[in-house]
Amino acid sequence: MELDLLDVFAHGSLSGNPLAVVRGGEGLSADAMLALTRWLGFSETTFLLPPTDGGADYRVRIFYPAGELPFAGHPTLGTARAWLAAGGVPKVPGTIVQECGIGLVEVREDGERLAFRAPPLRVSGPLSEAERAEAIAIAGIDAGEVVDAVHADNGPGWKLLILRDAKAVLAAQPVARAPVPTDVGLVGAYPPGSAQQFEVRAFFADATGRLAEDPVTGSLNAAIAQAMVARGEVGAGYVAGQGRQVGADGRVHVAVADDGVWIGGKAVVVSRGGVVALDN
Repeated sequence: MELDLLDVFAHGSLSGNPLAVVRGGEGLSADAMLALTRWLGFSETTFLLPPTDGGADYRVRIFYPAGELPFAGHPTLGTARAWLAAGGVPKVPGTIVQECGIGLVEVREDGERLAFRAPPLRVSGPLSEAERAEAIAIAGIDAGEVVDAVHADNGPGWKLLILRDAKAVLAAQPVARAPVPTDVGLVGAYPPGSAQQFEVRAFFADATGRLAEDPVTGSLNAAIAQAMVARGEVGAGYVAGQGRQVGADGRVHVAVADDGVWIGGKAVVVSRGGVVALDN
């Protein structure tokens, strides 16, 4: 087995969300995959496998410290970049097709960036009053800052709080522990003319209930983009920032097109081909 390390949604050197991609792990059990994910300590680790669907270029299993995910955004872009760097050639030039827990996901090459088509939301609509109150308490924000509170489940079960502005997002003081699973996202707009249009933060509970903040989150940004399109608050696209409160400086490029919403960013190979010796 070989291990690649990538920096996804980067905006400069080591500024995005780190990802580990394991190649050649076909013989690993799910328990072994989860154990390695927890040991590495990244928000996600992926396992690049041969496809079982004839329409896919490869299959991926995506793990985070509390279990396996059917889909996640930064692992999708990072795995696609690792597959290309290892010599992968897509069946359709310029378009990579990934097989994962939610089915087939398209990833297109967009200059120096990669972009995935946002999958349909599995759950949408307003949060209940109890869900809204719990998400507000977990995020550590003033309820008066919340403009809307909605489900944004596209694999991870995000509960999204739309805040008055980016300043309120950056001011959030989340709790230390939360129930497993917990996935809470925040978004707020910057003033017109800013370098990016939105600031995003994402909180999730690990296997022990410790609340962690994800540096840059593709799945949440995909769900946010779909929510903003539905609200009529974006045009052809925008740029979102994420990670400032955890020492990152990620950039997510959103494009709204006739064929869907596309979530893009740089995925940079930091290290490639490290040998992994692991008992199953």
